[in-house]
Amino acid sequence: MSSTFTFIDLFCGIGGFRLAMESIGGICVFSSDKSRRARETYFSNFHEVPAGNITKIEAEDIPPFDVLCGGFPCQPFSMAGKKRGFEDKRGQMFFEIARIVKHHKPKALFLENVAHLIRHDGGRTFRVITETLDGLGYDVHYKVLAASDYGVAQIRKRVYLVCFRKDLQAEFSFPEPTFEDVAVEDFLESIVDESYFLDPGLVTFYKPDIETRTLDTYRLGYVGTPGQGRRVYSVRAVSPTFVATSRGPCGGTEGYLINGRVRRLTPAEVKRIMGFPEDFTFPV
Repeated sequence: MSSTFTFIDLFCGIGGFRLAMESIGGICVFSSDKSRRARETYFSNFHEVPAGNITKIEAEDIPPFDVLCGGFPCQPFSMAGKKRGFEDKRGQMFFEIARIVKHHKPKALFLENVAHLIRHDGGRTFRVITETLDGLGYDVHYKVLAASDYGVAQIRKRVYLVCFRKDLQAEFSFPEPTFEDVAVEDFLESIVDESYFLDPGLVTFYKPDIETRTLDTYRLGYVGTPGQGRRVYSVRAVSPTFVATSRGPCGGTEGYLINGRVRRLTPAEVKRIMGFPEDFTFPV
């Protein structure tokens, strides 16, 4: 594949896939996402409005492209969701990808989803996906990777599928981990609004000597009752995976002990940890 290539950005969200692909010479020729707020953020940063619901878009209306990128909806397969898989309409979005691939026959596909996709329904869901791609004429390479192994201060395990059209006889191997030494504390703001701090009376630490013992421990305690969105972590380690649907007092980022106080992360800190550039904007 040449250093300059075209790609489409399906289920584009706010544009993380696009940032990565453009950084290696890709030119985006089409994008799509159902979420109005995601499309507004995408427009704010890339100056184009993605098309809406992909189920309403004919494959022939999408311009030719070399690579299809798609982080198709993960909620139906996520440990944090109800795991209904293909029974959930969102889980059927993979077949929208297959529909577009069948029409356009791009050189390559780059897909991403939660790691649990591989094990969902005893592995049957993932087998349907890989067999469908094979039937469409693609060699499928897949692997579960943790972002924290590649210089990101967040664990975030995801399964990545890299597929090449069989006639290209392309060779591919996933990159080796870099194991860079990063932690949440490397991305913190120096001045934070008081609203991000939590009432210390609500915080329970696992050990009473929290102020004197080492803070390198990954999980330190919880807020109110244990559970997602209520956990307290050290900033000297990488963060757990951020969860968009968490509704606890710490939100989807969980809480962190910073200079003796527990607080949530700010949007700017989350952006940095997720690998977005400083000039990336969030209008909504």
